[in-house]
Amino acid sequence: MTLTALLAILGGLILAGVIAHGAWSARKAGPRRADPPIEPQLGEGRQEPSLGEAREAVASELDNTLPAAARLLPRKPSARIDALIDMIATMSLEAPVSGEMAASHLPPSRRAGTKPFHIEGLNAESGEWELPMPGQRYGEFQAGVQLANRSGALNEIEYSEFVQKVQAFADGINASVDFPDMLEVVARARELDQFASAHDAQLAVLLRARNAAWTLGFVQQLALRNGFVPGAIPGRLVLSAEEEGAPPILTLSFESQAALAEDPQASSLRELTLALDVPQTPESQEPFAAWQEAARGLARDIEADICDDRGQILNLHAFAAIDQELATLYRALASRDLAAGSPVARRLFS
Repeated sequence: MTLTALLAILGGLILAGVIAHGAWSARKAGPRRADPPIEPQLGEGRQEPSLGEAREAVASELDNTLPAAARLLPRKPSARIDALIDMIATMSLEAPVSGEMAASHLPPSRRAGTKPFHIEGLNAESGEWELPMPGQRYGEFQAGVQLANRSGALNEIEYSEFVQKVQAFADGINASVDFPDMLEVVARARELDQFASAHDAQLAVLLRARNAAWTLGFVQQLALRNGFVPGAIPGRLVLSAEEEGAPPILTLSFESQAALAEDPQASSLRELTLALDVPQTPESQEPFAAWQEAARGLARDIEADICDDRGQILNLHAFAAIDQELATLYRALASRDLAAGSPVARRLFS
């Protein structure tokens, strides 16, 4: 039985996205309020980390036009371009160019449709791939466009836009550029997208008020006690990862309109969504256990039921069964060098 089918049978855990939910009708009892004196406010505290970037990429030998000293340096992998999920175009020069010249010809937007791309130069002194920097010289360049993300596979139009922008850059620095065949690139992008779609997992449960509704201040106060801090997006609290710059382990979201209320005590909430983005966090950090523990702790503190998107209360057996299926998912991702929580997985599942 597939993970998706099991989730549907258990009636509650969501794969392939967090579904928007309609608010429950207000009851006669007034919303629960936070305890005085001080309540955490949205916008304070740690900011939600941005998604991480790529790991090392497959690289070719140094061009003979590099200075002799640079040719002795080992070529170091890129931190932004990875052959696992990027299509790489290489650019050759007759002579090294300055970082100033290269930067002046970079396209204003490094996106091709919904796919990000990077242009890097091979530093003639350090042997490192890097974004062109003033005061440095570069003996060759490479450009990498992401083959797939949660918006889908790289298509012919996006590939053509990438080619056009990189060709203009290459013309500006007098470089010759080698682009892979478009049909092969698009076919590879579709295959990667099919794998990613079959192994993506975003889990979510609803925390539904059992009795009285809650004020925003009450939710913030109890969430803070359970380790959540305000995120960068209104209506979103996060359980931050220990790793600097890593995505949050869990997100706790609610109506953005309530999040923007001037008086946190005047708002009224009846539902919260607690979500786990599986590919974004390493298995070693036990994010599933954190998700389950947070659901129980919050439900206890705010007096809520743990439900699926249809309002059906979930039991312990549902969590246990999904935990076993996720172990299979983790192994499948790792077998393709896309282990959950790795920089390349975070890019692919974004």
